[in-house]
Amino acid sequence: MHNRVQFLKNSALSLAMLCLLPIAPSHAELQLEIVKAPDQAPQIAIVPFASDSTLQPIIQSDLQRSGKFASSANLPAMPTSSQDINRSVWQNAQIPYVVVGQVRQSGNNFIVQYELVDIQKNTRILGETINVPANRMRAAAHLIADKIYQALTGIKGDFSGRIAYVLLDKVNGGRVYTLQVADTDGQQPRTVLSSKEPLLSPTWTPDGKKIAYVSFETGRPAIYLQDLASGSREILAQYKGLNGAPSFSPDGQNMLFTSSKDGEPDIYQMNLATKQLRRLTNDNAIDTEARYAPDGKSFIFTSDRGGSPQIYRYNLDDGSSRRLTFKGSFNARGSISKDGQTLALVHRQSGQTFQIAIQDLNSGILSILTQTPLDESPSFSPNGQMIVYATREAGRGLLSITSIDGRFRMRLPSQTGEVREASWAPSN
Repeated sequence: MHNRVQFLKNSALSLAMLCLLPIAPSHAELQLEIVKAPDQAPQIAIVPFASDSTLQPIIQSDLQRSGKFASSANLPAMPTSSQDINRSVWQNAQIPYVVVGQVRQSGNNFIVQYELVDIQKNTRILGETINVPANRMRAAAHLIADKIYQALTGIKGDFSGRIAYVLLDKVNGGRVYTLQVADTDGQQPRTVLSSKEPLLSPTWTPDGKKIAYVSFETGRPAIYLQDLASGSREILAQYKGLNGAPSFSPDGQNMLFTSSKDGEPDIYQMNLATKQLRRLTNDNAIDTEARYAPDGKSFIFTSDRGGSPQIYRYNLDDGSSRRLTFKGSFNARGSISKDGQTLALVHRQSGQTFQIAIQDLNSGILSILTQTPLDESPSFSPNGQMIVYATREAGRGLLSITSIDGRFRMRLPSQTGEVREASWAPSN
């Protein structure tokens, strides 16, 4: 019984957030801090764009935090177009890639012209002119970084994406839970909902237009779905007992969630159009944290049916389940990469250390990515190259992002608040 209680405390329905240390009010932007940089990454120089001071630092930060590039701080020259680049100067500085650009105003908009040059090959890899509204310059910088990243790696960039998270503040002696959405660098936070009761498990719909979450505002857990544009919301599940861990099918037509409406916590599937339920698991174990596979034909979930929390895969065609994780005494909070090849999870080898790990779903090989002792809620970036997760460092709750090879890590703390429950938005 002790193990089952402990498992439930560490599940998506956990009330551990109620036990966080007292903190001061804050709704500040998250502060990006590079913790671990790759040892050998190609240098890329982002030269300040002519007539602009906004774009260059954002593009530079984006590419550096990808873990694939090292931004060059010492620029041997300041060209603003590819025609102005002296190739030998950059070769002597051992900088293989250079980004240059210009900005000019046109009414209420800005015309941004940028180019990416391969110094070694003496080729212009990328060049584009875009018309940007004045209030969209930050978004334009992320978009340019996405295109540069894809041009050099062949992988779609995720800098224009968003992350949802829960911020816990101490306000007038009480606790305030705020569901927020921010850029992937922690900037431009937007409040979706504030509550004096816990908010858990934010989950995006496949189109990125809505977020489901668990709220305790009525005194017991219920699942809400909120439209980000209008702010309107509806209750999807408020059955007796537990309701939590929502997950949407890739086509957006169904939702998996955990409920104890019929006894033990089991996994149900809801048709979002008709609200009809289908019970998928039915045993004496705690089954929770279901997440659809990218093809929608199966889902992973956490269960203690084998004696300890482990991750299983449920086949929707025949209703069969098979165990995926075997290494360690605790494996939970699973998330599958978009290509369906990699599983991210919270792993405990022994003791009370919980770390983020990834497991190759073909070979079963498991690799631990983090060294911090209290990590949770891993969520893949849409391109599968990064994982955002919640952790605790120096007595504070914050978000951290690591590359899937573990060579690069950054953290996104709030200046004073506790940051938890991260979820990376799907790409548009």
